[in-house]
Amino acid sequence: MHLLGIIGGTEIIVILVIVLILFGGKKIPELMRGLGKGVKEYKNAVNDIDKEIKNTTSENPEQGDAK
Repeated sequence: MHLLGIIGGTEIIVILVIVLILFGGKKIPELMRGLGKGVKEYKNAVNDIDKEIKNTTSENPEQGDAK
């Protein structure tokens, strides 16, 4: 089931209006900035973990064959 297929343009506009009413026009940029920083930190953490895994496997390619 595709959720995005169910949500249409009208529903998105209604959600945006509700968010605007709840948070106000001045608070929304701060919320988006915080959300952007969180996403950036998450991506950096994922990239760091990937690099660490690659470095570990390249340093010990025969780890499973240890006798």
